[in-house]
Amino acid sequence: MTRFCFLFLLLLVYSLLGWCGEMVYCSIGQRKLCEKRGFLNGPLCPIYGHGALVVLLCLNGGCENPLLTFLLGAVLTSLVEYVTSCAMEKLFHMRWWDYSRYRFHINGRVCLLNSTLFGLASVFLCHFANPPIAARLTDLFSSGAGVPLALFLMVVYLADIVLSVRSALRIGDRLEKLNAVHDELAKKLEELRPDPHQALESRYQRLEAARAAARQAAQQKLHALYERQDFFERRMLRAFPTMRSIHHPDALKKLKEHLESRKK
Repeated sequence: MTRFCFLFLLLLVYSLLGWCGEMVYCSIGQRKLCEKRGFLNGPLCPIYGHGALVVLLCLNGGCENPLLTFLLGAVLTSLVEYVTSCAMEKLFHMRWWDYSRYRFHINGRVCLLNSTLFGLASVFLCHFANPPIAARLTDLFSSGAGVPLALFLMVVYLADIVLSVRSALRIGDRLEKLNAVHDELAKKLEELRPDPHQALESRYQRLEAARAAARQAAQQKLHALYERQDFFERRMLRAFPTMRSIHHPDALKKLKEHLESRKK
């Protein structure tokens, strides 16, 4: 139990540091304070925490040669990122990030630039950051506070995961409903399409009125779906600006456009 709690606190520490680094990196790139990043609602990016643990455990705290730590760290963390991307896409039918615009990428899931940064971070982690952090945590467990603190934070962490997964699933469900409304409208308009060369003027006017009513009804449904997003769904959409839906890309694009219009 003590070992598990120790590793869990390490996971939280590096998830927090990774989130801070992500915020700084993205803010510099955008030349302004960026939207809150990450899948979770709290200031954590678990992918960084898991990547750090994989590097520490697989390399046994780091190689003697920093260059080897850099190379193996880059490979291990890139593997974590690739597997995470695939798993999240399979679970939620979304591509949460896409590096296709970068040179030297693999299926848009990992890229050379990020792998290089991860390798440098692995050197810093193993040879500089982890020894004092692990020593502080060891002192915390020696005082008897480590296990209770870890268990308390674990409850909070799991609650955030549940809430975030719920938001991701709700976004997917909302996209499906938005797509269904658009398909229903297109089908309805096709059924009511008048032939101006064959239809009587009165029938033509009735069909045009029915088409206008169908558009209005669809707009009301779409507006209701747009406006019923809660805070957590909106936060998640903003946290992943390159997110794209596998099955309903147009619906996601319109949902994001509506979200952006609300900010203006």
